Amino acid sequence: MGKRLGEYTRNNTKCMVEVKGTKLIDRMLSQLAKLALNRVVIVVGYEGEKLKAHVGTQFEGLKIEYVENPIYDKTNNIYSLALAKDKMIEDDTLLLESDLIFEDSALSLLVDHPSPNLALVAKYETWMDGTMVRLDEEMNIVNFIPKAAFRYEDTKQYYKTVNIYKFSRAFCTTKYVPFLEAYTKSVGNNEYYENVLRIISFLNSQELKALPLSHEKWYEIDDKQDLDIAEVLFAEPEELLKKYYTRYGGFWRFPQMLDFCYLVNPYFRQSKIIDELEANFRVLLGEYPSGMKVNTLLASKCWGVREEYIIPGNGAAELIKVLMEQTEGRLGVVRPTFEEYPNRIDEERTVAFIPSHRDFRYGTDDLIAFFSQHPVDTLLLINPDNPSGNFIPIADVCRLAAWCEQQGTRLIVDESFVDFSEAWETSSLLSDALLEAYPHMAVMKSISKSYGVPGLRLGILASADTRLIEQMKREVSIWNINSFAEFFMQIFSKYESDYKKACMRFIEVRRTFVDQLQEIPFLHVMPSQANFVLCETTGPYSANELALQLLKNHNILVSACSAKKGIQPNRYVRLAVRSEEDNNRLIAALRSM
Repeated sequence: MGKRLGEYTRNNTKCMVEVKGTKLIDRMLSQLAKLALNRVVIVVGYEGEKLKAHVGTQFEGLKIEYVENPIYDKTNNIYSLALAKDKMIEDDTLLLESDLIFEDSALSLLVDHPSPNLALVAKYETWMDGTMVRLDEEMNIVNFIPKAAFRYEDTKQYYKTVNIYKFSRAFCTTKYVPFLEAYTKSVGNNEYYENVLRIISFLNSQELKALPLSHEKWYEIDDKQDLDIAEVLFAEPEELLKKYYTRYGGFWRFPQMLDFCYLVNPYFRQSKIIDELEANFRVLLGEYPSGMKVNTLLASKCWGVREEYIIPGNGAAELIKVLMEQTEGRLGVVRPTFEEYPNRIDEERTVAFIPSHRDFRYGTDDLIAFFSQHPVDTLLLINPDNPSGNFIPIADVCRLAAWCEQQGTRLIVDESFVDFSEAWETSSLLSDALLEAYPHMAVMKSISKSYGVPGLRLGILASADTRLIEQMKREVSIWNINSFAEFFMQIFSKYESDYKKACMRFIEVRRTFVDQLQEIPFLHVMPSQANFVLCETTGPYSANELALQLLKNHNILVSACSAKKGIQPNRYVRLAVRSEEDNNRLIAALRSM
């Protein structure tokens, strides 16, 4: 009945739901029509007449038969299958659930495999729900794991049934159907047909084999989120990048994909600080976080500035929104840059400096020269800049800050990526002395990026302009920081040495990654002091073509910089710096192209 799909199944059975404008049942029958089948038997129940009217008795040359379950709302799939048991002893059988979407190759793998009794399975991932199995070294299914017996500590050994099976006529006649009849008589009809397979696996662990899928795409559509993810997985090439880019995260739902768009520290997550967070998960989940006063104290402790100079936020994004609401007049920006700040004001209030250098390099003198001719009320500096990776040393940033003070201009410095620079230990503006020296300067830092913990949603803003800080604290919620982010600040000082090691390791890995990228003939690689590298595509691929090929053929997502202003469209890709292993996978993909 598909109740979790809400309005999509209010008047339709599940398999009539559309993905990319095609009903699931139409897609599946078209795939089955490519096989040498005698017939297709569809067990119908909820809104079955609509389904029968839509499909008919012939579909692309397939003969269609129906079996009806009149008490579909009181039974489960074991009863629906039992109603079709006579069909299963007349032929070899393919058994499929109709709420699946999968690539054609999945059926070919199943049919062409020599094993007469076979289940398609996939290595367990966090999005999977339902029946799990264990396999032995010879790919025999030795146990079916029902939901009640599921153990998270055993997930490395689990495979999920894709719910596509191949059964021989002999297996159905001598094993499956007799056990199915006995099971329904003794246990009842509100059960799952996998329970019968589970019993058979106990008696003979070599009767049913498994075929793990590798790169073949598939998805089971039980609810609206599943439908949304299926739309992304099976999008047409011209839509595929947009479908991913507009999600802005949540990519754990696509666990085999490597995300080279989002920019975080890959090495600090190896610290035991994560173990301590995990050990306290249940307590933190069940407790309210502290209010702004306590969290300000913790932020002050962690980043070494006075309490009245700092405000923690629910990610830097929350603080950017509130800060820009406090910003009046014209905003000076360097483009291309991180657009979250200018996006918060009217475009006509933005004054943009675009460097003439091919690699988008610029320094303090360039900014002073330009904005002396084009005065602004607030000047934004992302340092290192995003996406260019341009970096201005701290002495020159201070010179810019002094010039802004003379002009009566507020300087906003976003140093979210500064800890990835080679001089990171001496490049931060987060000190009382510097903040007090330039009291109209505001310094933003995304803890998500620097420390590799984007799920915590944590950022800070610091300024000696206490009036600004007080006003912003009034604008945000008293509970704007969750308990996990608060606990992170509480315990961080114990792991500062781990953080220093992570930053130093990162610099080494970036250096190697840049060297490897420079060997790719169709990329012009720009120097970077951030945790990403901007590359100009020089042919034969445009930026979108390169990003699409990496996604389709290698399951790697990179940014084609399509939303960046001040940059020639379809010409640049930004590549995050990830772990050495992940970087090598991207390099191998690029070399293969």
